[in-house]
Amino acid sequence: MYIKLYKQFIVYSVIRSNNFYKMDSFELNKIIAAVLMVALLVIGIGKLSDVIFHVEKPKTPGYSVDIEQAIVVNASTSETIEEKIDIAALMAMGDLAVGEKVFKKCAACHSIVKGGKNNIGPALYNVVGRQVGIINDYKYSKALSGYDKEWTFEELNGYLIKPAKWIKGTKMAFAGLRKEKDRASVILYLNQNSDNPLPLP
Repeated sequence: MYIKLYKQFIVYSVIRSNNFYKMDSFELNKIIAAVLMVALLVIGIGKLSDVIFHVEKPKTPGYSVDIEQAIVVNASTSETIEEKIDIAALMAMGDLAVGEKVFKKCAACHSIVKGGKNNIGPALYNVVGRQVGIINDYKYSKALSGYDKEWTFEELNGYLIKPAKWIKGTKMAFAGLRKEKDRASVILYLNQNSDNPLPLP
């Protein structure tokens, strides 16, 4: 860039001068010195500005963005979610016939009859109101055996939405029941299959 400017300056000086052929070496040296001084001045200003306005380059390019971590619903957060659910209104949607029909999805792993044996999952007769993970002859996951709650209407509703999300670490691989009517109906059906069905909320 500076060489190009120098060449242009020389050509311009030569064209403008009427005494081109009379120019001696001293005048030529002055022109060259002036061009070099300008070039050095431009370079010097650039270096000086870098020193004055020095900006440190980041170790890694880009900007860090703070992202809030997703809250996993577990034993400590389930209580907060319970408070937001109107369980009485939910249970009013339940239908025993629908519950019996929907429970067929569960029957492959769970027994619902009185005296029924444990299968892949524990027997569910008398489950409503029962302590979680209390059946002695069934091997629960650590998550369920350490879950110090009862199977209330609210707890069953939360669990049936998506078991693995409600109690993190459970072995139950069931995807869950998304429809409120289905959940209410299954809970109603579970409550009915008991020696002492609990009163509805």
